[in-house]
Amino acid sequence: MTQLMLNGQAVETSASTVLELLTDQGLTQGRFAVEIDGGLVPKSRLANTELFDGMSIEVVQAVGGG
Repeated sequence: MTQLMLNGQAVETSASTVLELLTDQGLTQGRFAVEIDGGLVPKSRLANTELFDGMSIEVVQAVGGG
């Protein structure tokens, strides 16, 4: 199990990649951006980005409105 921070909350997961974690958490719907340890990561790299203990992931969902 990997222990990390996801949107400011401690999470323990058996996922092996960032995309797998975000899918498990229901965070891949609509438009979203992902920051890992302070750096923006393109969606095209999420499936190849492995999780490790202590990493910090922030996911921002775009919300439309007017």
